[in-house]
Amino acid sequence: MRVTEGVSSGAMPELPEVEAVVRALRPLVVGRKITSCRVLHPIAVRPSSGHGAKLAAARIEKSLRGRKVTGVTRLGKFLLMPLDRGIVAMHFRLDGQMVWFDSKETRGHIDVAIGFGKGTLGFVDRRHFGRVEFEEDPGKIAGLAKLGVDPLSKGFTREKFAQLLSKSTLPLKLFLLDQKKVAGIGNIYSNEAMWLARLKPMRRARSLSPIEAARLHKSIGAVLRRALKCCLHPAPNFRDPNWWFQGIEDILNVYGREGKKCRRSDGTILRTEQGGRSTFWCRGCQK
Repeated sequence: MRVTEGVSSGAMPELPEVEAVVRALRPLVVGRKITSCRVLHPIAVRPSSGHGAKLAAARIEKSLRGRKVTGVTRLGKFLLMPLDRGIVAMHFRLDGQMVWFDSKETRGHIDVAIGFGKGTLGFVDRRHFGRVEFEEDPGKIAGLAKLGVDPLSKGFTREKFAQLLSKSTLPLKLFLLDQKKVAGIGNIYSNEAMWLARLKPMRRARSLSPIEAARLHKSIGAVLRRALKCCLHPAPNFRDPNWWFQGIEDILNVYGREGKKCRRSDGTILRTEQGGRSTFWCRGCQK
């Protein structure tokens, strides 16, 4: 799943991109029975602990056969496929993507192939950072258990967000990237939300006033929904192995625009490094 940083191909898919994949994938797999599962590259199913890669591959191949997909949903940056027994969790990391073949035959690099009789869903990540996991009990997927509130869920209230901010001494940018606090925001949309809210990325999270916290809460929702709309038009095309999201750079006000004039003030967009990631901001209007 390639998103452009500046917007380059190394940018990690965030909540809007994963949500767009969820919506496009539902009509292809929901209600269908899995007839086969082939793990061509065991590293893609290697858990962080427990079974080794080969054992994990054999386990997921056996466990998925005969199961029916009951839904496709998302939590943070995780794509979830609940089954009639158990759940599949996928994380795309940097370059993971989904492909679809209208037959049992697959072409090109595929890490995990899930067959549905007439059609095959492939999980692809040439750099092997992405992961596919299966558990009978969703609570055993460690990555899910650690996630904070999803910013497009009903639980993401102004009160909840203000409470999280008030307890953190992290710089605002790093706070937004912490998936244990708010799940789904990454480097692109954290920059965009702070710019829209007129807040300096280096400020401590707990330094925000109630008015500023409410403004940032509203900005996060606005940025994510606008990005999602862009990601859905055009929608992901799983039949094209070279597809990626188009037009995202056209809606960005600050990310990847170092040295360019701010679209809201007379300031110039600056780039600063925070936590090993690039932060783009305007000194003229972000305080």
